[in-house]
Amino acid sequence: MKAAVLREVGKPLQIENVQIGKPGPREVLIRTVAAGVCHSDLHFIEGSYPHPLPAVLGHESAGVVEMVGSDVRSVKPGDHVITCLSAFCGHCAHCVTGHLSLCDGAETRRGEEQATRLTQDGAPMGQFLNLSSFAEQMLIHENACVAIRKDMPLDRAALIGCGVMTGVGSVIHTSNVRPGETVAVIGCGGVGLAAINGAAIAGAGRIIAIDMSPAKANLARHFGATDFICAAETDPVAAVQELTRGGVNHSFEAVGLKKTSEQAFHMTARGGTANIIGMIPIGQTIEVPGFMFLGERRIQGSLMGSNRFPVDMPRLVDFYLNGKLKLDELVSRRIGLADVNEAFVEMKRGEIARSVIVFDA
Repeated sequence: MKAAVLREVGKPLQIENVQIGKPGPREVLIRTVAAGVCHSDLHFIEGSYPHPLPAVLGHESAGVVEMVGSDVRSVKPGDHVITCLSAFCGHCAHCVTGHLSLCDGAETRRGEEQATRLTQDGAPMGQFLNLSSFAEQMLIHENACVAIRKDMPLDRAALIGCGVMTGVGSVIHTSNVRPGETVAVIGCGGVGLAAINGAAIAGAGRIIAIDMSPAKANLARHFGATDFICAAETDPVAAVQELTRGGVNHSFEAVGLKKTSEQAFHMTARGGTANIIGMIPIGQTIEVPGFMFLGERRIQGSLMGSNRFPVDMPRLVDFYLNGKLKLDELVSRRIGLADVNEAFVEMKRGEIARSVIVFDA
């Protein structure tokens, strides 16, 4: 099968022929239909986060089940599925208390004594985040996918698998935004726009979108923002405090930088919560004034929107088909696998929401 392989940090992905195994116990072979080009992949390409190489990248995807191994109970051949990188074991302390996204998923990966799921000419090929969806097929654990209704377009369903679940989930699950509360979202890329959409679904009273590009204003408002601040033109913390007369109840940092993470904390009101969604590069630290904690302000991380994805993703599909979740507007363009490197270049310019690889395109 054709796959996009990362062989060296800082270098473009290479389209190569890679071999994929047959499903073992509790494994599922999926024909990839669509894969979103997510900023998280870029972090690994640029070396901000390490990963054994070579590896097939991609982790935001949807497809059709082709074959299942023994003991698989949750999906069957022909099912349409969304994949999720936060595969879960189902019986650890995190899983049984409803925190599936915190499971380390060790049992969902093949052991060192087993053959790798991906190979190339007999040599092991790294599987990225349990998925490797920049490929024509995926071989994954059944607890890394969920079946969805077949009237859902798979090129939009793919976006739910990471960016949308991360953004919406951070609002609804991680920070538990309540109707009427105030929200600020820093960064209006795919994840940030999903957080804005999630805040609108949750009934937030005021949703302030913040981005360096003034061109994002109309798009942010379309997703539910009530206000827009261009951070290139004004101090976003001062602007938020002025708009809200003291700060927001919830802020969401969807960029992954030290500066914006600190801004997210500073723009919270007394009793407010700053949620760091973005992937801050390894080795970087953030600094916040200790006295601000006396106002019961909190700062916390959010992993994949604190999801329970077998429940959450079918519900998000329903939200889309009912007109509440905006996915069409997130797809900036549909591309073939060969165009994946160009999609990352466009992503770095910050002018698009999402490129989606459509296999057969």
